[in-house]
Amino acid sequence: MLLEKTVQTIGPLDREAMKNARRRVDSLIKPPGSLGRLEELAVQLAGIQGRTIPEYGSRAVILMAGDHGVVSEGVSAAPREITYQMLSAFTGGVAGISVLSRMAGADLVVVDVGVAVPVDIPGVLNHKVREGTGNITAGPAMSREEAVKALEAGIRVAADQIESGRRLLATGDMGIGNTTPSSAILAVLAGIPPEEATGRGTMVNDRVLERKVWAVKEAIRVNRPDPGDGIDVVSKVGGLEIAGLAGVILGAASRRIPVVIDGFISTAAAMVACAIKKEAREFIIPSHLSGERGHAYMLEHLGLKPLLHLDMRLGEGTGAVLAMGIVEAACRIMKEMASFEQAGLSDLDEEKLQK
Repeated sequence: MLLEKTVQTIGPLDREAMKNARRRVDSLIKPPGSLGRLEELAVQLAGIQGRTIPEYGSRAVILMAGDHGVVSEGVSAAPREITYQMLSAFTGGVAGISVLSRMAGADLVVVDVGVAVPVDIPGVLNHKVREGTGNITAGPAMSREEAVKALEAGIRVAADQIESGRRLLATGDMGIGNTTPSSAILAVLAGIPPEEATGRGTMVNDRVLERKVWAVKEAIRVNRPDPGDGIDVVSKVGGLEIAGLAGVILGAASRRIPVVIDGFISTAAAMVACAIKKEAREFIIPSHLSGERGHAYMLEHLGLKPLLHLDMRLGEGTGAVLAMGIVEAACRIMKEMASFEQAGLSDLDEEKLQK
């Protein structure tokens, strides 16, 4: 099975490469630690790629789209049809992620993994598992077999991009109502109350927020997902695009390619991926702290620190694509900055500075 094979091939970071990268970054013409998180990121990238000086290259944003049966419970101010309508905006180059992807030099890969209607839009990849999830307040989102298919769709799309030369991937999502299943995933996997896990999402008033909290509670009560089984969680209270993105993360990790995750939905997918294979966390780069209430809990649970704080909550991969430039910057300082020895300068050793 593709999922099982992928999970088995995810290994640890290359500690020797990280040790050498740390030595390199400490030798550069700057005070020790003065580039902050950029230095940490450079060392992580060295461990992912297994080379002292990590490389950057061709990049892509993989946007998974799917619909949610729980929308019928009034958890979203937007109609379900928006999911389908946005696909043309993505491929037509006029959506937020389209604009920012162009700016970052990243290809936008749009994937239908579970849109509720037939999709025949040029540029949209067809990996549809089923037409939307079930209503999670009344039963599971999908069967376990369907969850595996969605995970494997993400693995295949990631593999295709990597085989075509991509060396950096980012995740994005589209699915009206998907903050509700993401909140349920957070509540289950992090063990926090639904009231804490559930935020407003997009254009949600107090009444709709109450419906969302109720829906998350009911979904957990009805489905009883097993927090020790990531596939069980995403199949019972998750979404098809969330499972697809979890597959992207696992697929990237198995091929030692860094993956920049976006906000609330993408991090729910990261929680699922790490519940399936904890080592996948080492290959994840968290782009930003979303304005969505539960996102900080997700990042804390995973032990990840976001690179950006812009109060964004659009989704689509917009935060992730903005962070791609930071990944490139980490690689460039390692390759293009000189060491004290190379520049013929006196070493700004921390012990010397303290004397």
